Amino acid sequence: MGIRIESVSAMTAFVQAADMLSFKLAGQHLGLSSSAIGKTIAKLEDQLGVRLFHRSTRAIALTQEGEIFLDRCRTFLSGLEAAEAELANTTTSLRGRLRVGVPVASELLTPIFGEFMERYPEIELDLDYNDRFVDVIDDGFDAVIRSGEVSDSRLMHVKLGDFTNRLVASPAYLERMGVPRVSSDLMKHRLLHHRFYDTGKLGDWGPGIPEGTVLPVALAVTSFVPLTDLAEGGHGIASLPYFAIAKRLKEDRLREVLPEAAKKTRALRLLWPRSKFPLPKISVFVKFMTDSLKSNLKENAE
Repeated sequence: MGIRIESVSAMTAFVQAADMLSFKLAGQHLGLSSSAIGKTIAKLEDQLGVRLFHRSTRAIALTQEGEIFLDRCRTFLSGLEAAEAELANTTTSLRGRLRVGVPVASELLTPIFGEFMERYPEIELDLDYNDRFVDVIDDGFDAVIRSGEVSDSRLMHVKLGDFTNRLVASPAYLERMGVPRVSSDLMKHRLLHHRFYDTGKLGDWGPGIPEGTVLPVALAVTSFVPLTDLAEGGHGIASLPYFAIAKRLKEDRLREVLPEAAKKTRALRLLWPRSKFPLPKISVFVKFMTDSLKSNLKENAE
């Protein structure tokens, strides 16, 4: 069988289906229907004269021949990707669209994006500010900045730094309602909560709050931006990421309460699709953000 464009597409579909053990998920990743993936692999099996998958109504599994062919496909496709990346590095400049998912509360991040634009004017930044969980690959992102751990083996990631949430309120609110001295004092205050878009759960207020405590809820919102504005407007106490409110704290627009309370440390990470040969525009973005944000988070630490 000669190597044709159709053969490369079929091998790509086969590898995706083998990795995900699902024609449906492979199709979603490649922008095709599950039936199209099934037909492509069936045609590939006819050309090879072997069965690559055991099929049932509920699942698929690789045959012994499929496992052998999978190794060969990976080797071939990796070599092809390497050749394409090498050619791209030698024949193109740093240009093109770069789609990045960013937390909405990004007072620290936004100026850095401006610096990146000045440094790489031919790269078109497409920034998606949102507080929901996104699937980096399935949702079509080149990179995503998020807090927390990473469990998706399809992704590369680098830790940009650590941060904590702070309990904050406006000077006017604290003058009117009093300053809480111990965590139990929060029960007498108006508390502004962050609610996770995907799960509907309220955000954690840290280990300083005794386990099992049910905090009062004056308001819950799925975005940190209105939560920050409401806290600054004097409507209650909120738990907010320090990197998102450092400037407001320095300008005394917000004040920290219970500063001695134990705080949960979280990691801020940059994630992007795993590849042995990432596109140059992704590589320079990763390096730029890593260098810039690590230094900024360090400056804005405790």
